[in-house]
Amino acid sequence: MSKKKQAELRKSVAPYASSNTRASIIQLINSIVPFILLWFLSYQSLSISIWLSLALSVVAAGFVVRIFIIFHDCTHMSFFKNAKANRIVGTITGVITHFAFEKWKRDHSIHHATSSNLDKRGTGDVWVMTVEEYKEASLWGKLSYRLYRNPIVMFGLGPVYLFLVSNRFNRKGAKPKERNNTYIINGSIAIIYALLIWAIGWQAFLTIQLPILFIAGAAGIWLFYVQHQFEDSYFENEDEWDYVKAAVDGSSYYKLPKAIEWLTGSIGYHHVHHLSPRVPNYNLEKAHESTPPLHQATTITLKTSLQSIRFRLYDQATRTFISFKEFKALQRKGKVSLKGSRAST
Repeated sequence: MSKKKQAELRKSVAPYASSNTRASIIQLINSIVPFILLWFLSYQSLSISIWLSLALSVVAAGFVVRIFIIFHDCTHMSFFKNAKANRIVGTITGVITHFAFEKWKRDHSIHHATSSNLDKRGTGDVWVMTVEEYKEASLWGKLSYRLYRNPIVMFGLGPVYLFLVSNRFNRKGAKPKERNNTYIINGSIAIIYALLIWAIGWQAFLTIQLPILFIAGAAGIWLFYVQHQFEDSYFENEDEWDYVKAAVDGSSYYKLPKAIEWLTGSIGYHHVHHLSPRVPNYNLEKAHESTPPLHQATTITLKTSLQSIRFRLYDQATRTFISFKEFKALQRKGKVSLKGSRAST
């Protein structure tokens, strides 16, 4: 795609990069109110059946994902026109979703600025090794990477690490604004937890809250993972890396059933989001439908997205993801790519 066409593509999406206060408020209401109601009903149903309570918690987890998308838009300053409103709502939704607003805002902005750039990995992204990097890695490096990419670790232990460790502590060198926001969110979560445990008891609280957090966390990690880890996803070194190509070719269009698309705030239109992060979630579908070149983005479905679980290493020679099994086959045949990817582990 020529620079002229890239500019035209970004220009065609620009009209949708504007928030609508009414739409944003409606979304806040139809996301947070149902979540609170479902949490309450999940508690009430414990006296009837723990399985009914769990079923309601699963649905509540879906609304946590939807609330996270609002949080996510606020970090891009796209949910409201007013920056202060975005920060306030972002902090409130950060309490509900257990994400530190200012901390995640910084990390996620780096992710957008470096997505698919092989020389700038490591902040706000999923750990990806190239074939050559894995080949040259130490035994411990290989083991660490294999554990990280294991579905049980990524989607099972991942949510636990995310909520109890990663989101709870400030990074080294964080500025006071970022640190204080994390403290405010942590303190608010602690107060809400204490009040709920006092009101309903710790057993009932954990029975409801733990499934909600775990399912929402696993779903969130899956969405983030699958939308960049498809077979022919775009990755390039710094000297060849291009922002628009990274957005359109390095992010998928995750075509989901309408109900799931609604719960996930249309984040499946991830190619649109990476092309223009200021497009609020409720405008993503419109931007996609009205821009024909975006229809050519890699489309994945619930069924085809499951294939991404086996994608482990990025082969720069073929520009595709391969599995560990395929890597071993290449080694046996002496065909492991030696194309110059620079180590960034």
